[in-house]
Amino acid sequence: MDVSSSPFALRGRVALVTGASRGLGFEMAKGLAHAGATVLVHGRDPTTLAAVVDAIRDGGGQAHALSFDLGDGAAMATAIDAAVRQFERIDILVNNAGTRDRRSLAELDRAAVARLLEIDLLAPFQLARHVAAQMPAGGRIINISSIAGQISRAADPAYGTAKGGLEAMTRAMAAELGARAITVNAVAPGFFATDANGPLVDDPEIGAWLAQRTSLGRWGQPEEIAGAVVFLASPAASFITGHTLVVDGGHITHF
Repeated sequence: MDVSSSPFALRGRVALVTGASRGLGFEMAKGLAHAGATVLVHGRDPTTLAAVVDAIRDGGGQAHALSFDLGDGAAMATAIDAAVRQFERIDILVNNAGTRDRRSLAELDRAAVARLLEIDLLAPFQLARHVAAQMPAGGRIINISSIAGQISRAADPAYGTAKGGLEAMTRAMAAELGARAITVNAVAPGFFATDANGPLVDDPEIGAWLAQRTSLGRWGQPEEIAGAVVFLASPAASFITGHTLVVDGGHITHF
């Protein structure tokens, strides 16, 4: 079969993945490149990004580094405009970069909440707004939320607030950009065995809890996130917009 004719093929498309230097962002970037997209991998450390680019190219994909600070709106706009000049367009935006502050309601002051919202909600809003202004018809915006945007637990209120806002933003932008044939969707990961979650992955009590709490009874492996992003970026998802696709092994549906 001609791979280029697959409804999931992304050959000729240009994708930007923020926070792509490690973890789930790296897997998303690899998945998009494997599907044929030219991937712009974003991060703040040029040395780390160079290694990511090499890894994707060694796997047969096309990748380029794009380094800027998401907290600096002017730097972001400059970087995006330069990328559009070089690659002619950005067809796919994956808003993956984020941060977390695992403290209780009583411990979080206004400044701490503002810092988290700046990176997890305001920066994705500004980036999507800027990219969408130059995005051609058929473009895709994919916001990486979390199951924390739909269900909650104690001692993590700021993150859940930001991710809930990101899913609302997804629906709002879908309504506005649909007239231009741009879809806007979100992916909400559950518990994934990333390097950042290493201490939790090694905790047998958490493993036993997940065995009871999720339908599949295990941690997700980082590479298992890529398919959802590739699907939403592809022609196969052309009539899906304003939707949040949960990838959690059955966590939020398992009673």
